[in-house]
Amino acid sequence: MYPGTHAASAPTHPAVVESATGRVLTYAQLEDNSARLASALHALGLRSGDVVALLSDNRAEAFEVYWAALRSGLYVTAVNWHLAPEEVAYILEDSAAAVVIASAGVRELAEQTAKVTDSAARWFAFGGPVDGFEPYQDLLSNTGPRLEAQPRGSEMLYSSGTTGRPKGIKPRLLGIDVDQPGDPFAMLMSKVFGIGAGDVYLSPAPIYHTAPLKWCAAAQALGATVVLMDRFGAEPMLEAIEQYGVTATQVVPTMFIRLLQLPDEVRTSFDVTSLRLAVHAAAPCPPEVKDAMIDWWGPILVEYYGATEGHGTTIITTSEWTSKRGSVGRAALGVLHVCDDDGAELPPGDIGTIYFEREVAPFEYHNDPDKTAASRHPLHDNWTTVGDVGYLDEDGYLFLTDRKAFMIISGGVNIYPQEVENVLAVHPRVFDVAVIGVPDEEMGEQVKAVVQLRDNVTPNDDLARELIDYVRDRIAHYKAPRTVDFVDELPRTATGKLAKRNLIDRYAKGRP
Repeated sequence: MYPGTHAASAPTHPAVVESATGRVLTYAQLEDNSARLASALHALGLRSGDVVALLSDNRAEAFEVYWAALRSGLYVTAVNWHLAPEEVAYILEDSAAAVVIASAGVRELAEQTAKVTDSAARWFAFGGPVDGFEPYQDLLSNTGPRLEAQPRGSEMLYSSGTTGRPKGIKPRLLGIDVDQPGDPFAMLMSKVFGIGAGDVYLSPAPIYHTAPLKWCAAAQALGATVVLMDRFGAEPMLEAIEQYGVTATQVVPTMFIRLLQLPDEVRTSFDVTSLRLAVHAAAPCPPEVKDAMIDWWGPILVEYYGATEGHGTTIITTSEWTSKRGSVGRAALGVLHVCDDDGAELPPGDIGTIYFEREVAPFEYHNDPDKTAASRHPLHDNWTTVGDVGYLDEDGYLFLTDRKAFMIISGGVNIYPQEVENVLAVHPRVFDVAVIGVPDEEMGEQVKAVVQLRDNVTPNDDLARELIDYVRDRIAHYKAPRTVDFVDELPRTATGKLAKRNLIDRYAKGRP
């Protein structure tokens, strides 16, 4: 459904709550403001297929922009506010954004970006003044009549860029009215996860990222209340769950690790019994971490695997995972195939490139035909991949090993860094870890662990040796790191994803 449906039946029901301030946006306000904005954008000359860029921290107004775009046939491009101004400008120019709407919470970035590009015709800001931007409230105040039914718009989102420059994914518009059922993600949340109007959904991650944005929007399409954290923090997340009676949330494994690193007396001081669903995705979760979360929160964990490209999805429940430990589940959207480099399908247990087969038109990378071509199967144009590697078992359950781009080849043997990272992530002195391949004259590449230690732990050669032995005691010796480097902090995106390409590039250039 469209939020307007819920505005008619429950106008005062909260659509968005900002957890840091308690500020509430009701469904009636979301409906009215998004309708006004849709009319204003139409008056500015935007028509179906045009792009509105959103540069915002986690603010309620972001969803007014989102739904205004969707109800008027536009694309909305949420932009990562952790990027440099030149990187934001690249996305604005690549997407051909006609209008930019920014939050005063990212004022400095917005102002600097406007100085390095003139790609957009109009610039607006909410939450306070931003130099060079027109007031958002003026835009809402000077609107004409509501638009008649328009074709449903869509997101045009950019991949996080952890393996290179962000890639834009511009899906074809569905050709349906905004209030017609047909959004596959909302249907998935309703049918598979059981999200409905009685739920309180907590979003601890930045909404410029695909999963937080689409989960929040789908929750609103289903009439639930979205609780927005301004940024993730382990203890504030527990506070929000208790304060708002959160029933469902979606996280990345790094957040689980941070929650588990809290002192026991802190973790147990919060009531989290309202939670009935904790979904996690974005990266494989170390099995020991998942065990600990199940022991704490109960059998409410559901894992899914997917990508910004929307090419397919797998899902696995807690009960399934206990018998398929380490799996990310079976296909819930699309048909899974694992293939070798020539495109031949591999038998169960053999590692290869993961493809999803879909009957709908495959995704395309905006303005990048080479990357689009590289995502296609050699023989089947409707089989697509994002470059992940894994294997299927005899029951069709998928097990991820890593991104092909991150695979280490040492002495002709393939080593998947994620397996080593999963071991080191649960070492009691390790706060964060990345495993990469570095050049080796004899073996081609060798395995290196780059480790961020917990507070008050001193790095030294003995600890490095301890970590290497810790891995050797748990998996094959040839997979263990040959060397360990200690760093103050690893490069992670605000959503918790490891920006491993940045790390690899530094070592490749001799700047560890």
